[in-house]
Amino acid sequence: MAVSSSTLDVTTRRSRLDRLREQADRAGVAALVVAPGSDLRYLTGIGGSSFERLTALVVPSDDAVAPVFVSPALEYAGLRHVPLADLGVEVRTWVDGEDPYALALAGAPTGPVAVSDLLPALHLLRLRDAGAADQQLAGPILRELRMRKDDAELAELRAAGAGIDRVHARVGEWLRAGRTEAAVAADIAAAIVEEGHAIAEFVIVGSGPNGASPHHSVSDRVVGQGDLVVVDIGGPLASGYNSDSTRTYAVGAPREPDVATAYAALQAAQQAAVDAVRPGVTCQDVDRAARAVLADAGLAEHFIHRTGHGIGLDVHEEPYVVEGNDLPLEAGMTFSIEPGVYLTGRWGARIEDIVAVTADGVERFNTRPTDLTTL
Repeated sequence: MAVSSSTLDVTTRRSRLDRLREQADRAGVAALVVAPGSDLRYLTGIGGSSFERLTALVVPSDDAVAPVFVSPALEYAGLRHVPLADLGVEVRTWVDGEDPYALALAGAPTGPVAVSDLLPALHLLRLRDAGAADQQLAGPILRELRMRKDDAELAELRAAGAGIDRVHARVGEWLRAGRTEAAVAADIAAAIVEEGHAIAEFVIVGSGPNGASPHHSVSDRVVGQGDLVVVDIGGPLASGYNSDSTRTYAVGAPREPDVATAYAALQAAQQAAVDAVRPGVTCQDVDRAARAVLADAGLAEHFIHRTGHGIGLDVHEEPYVVEGNDLPLEAGMTFSIEPGVYLTGRWGARIEDIVAVTADGVERFNTRPTDLTTL
């Protein structure tokens, strides 16, 4: 996939590059190699993904050495409007037959090199052969920048949340007995775009027993009267910042006799986790808050995934709200809170909101009611 670019706030992007250098220096890294993807978009506004021709941003920790953007000439033709010079970035283009790996590393300081976590092995190994032999992952360095959202990022995530809330408010237009999950999902996907998203990144419509599979997508199963249906939807705005929200719907009165009690516990668990969010609390503390409520209700074994994941330019990013993560929450961190109850072969339910840590607590970016909605 070719790279593309979005409108740049030069001051913000330059500040991010400066902070990245500082983090790299603290980590003892000579340079970072950032491939196309969300990290490159965060730093420069240039989006897209890696392919067989190397495109990369090389950022030395030494602020006396300019960052270098290496790009195939055929791709850079579409990026000439990006003010990389204003970011202090040197551009080096190459054509087929030349060695882009030597070009990328020319003039870079010697020492350990941190590479993008998802850089393809095709490029990773050739960078090693070109002189970047001491390699480590760049994710732990970049996450220190990306985990804490600035005001502009929070505004985008807030807008994304409001947009996906508007879609959930319309689910009753499409979800009814006699329609397939796939047909319902197609209508929801169109509405996600109608309500302000660039694309529908994912649409989960899990009806009846399919709702007990957390990552079920859609199928040709016909929604039946009395089914519970898990609807998990989201996608990016034009800015790249994502939504992700889940609600559970009942198509008429639920057939299963234990739904009301279990769902009440799930709703209480989700609220307990939201209430636990504030600066200084650890990620695992929030996970434990949700899990304790479900355990008290005898449902612990039916909650089979973490309580949440960070969100921003990626749908799943740091921080992860899971047992074992003792990272203290800080203002500006954004993540999902999404406990679920899954009874294999019978039914499932999940409630998911995106929240942000504030200076003294929490802000929900999704504000739809969390009650079981009967259609």
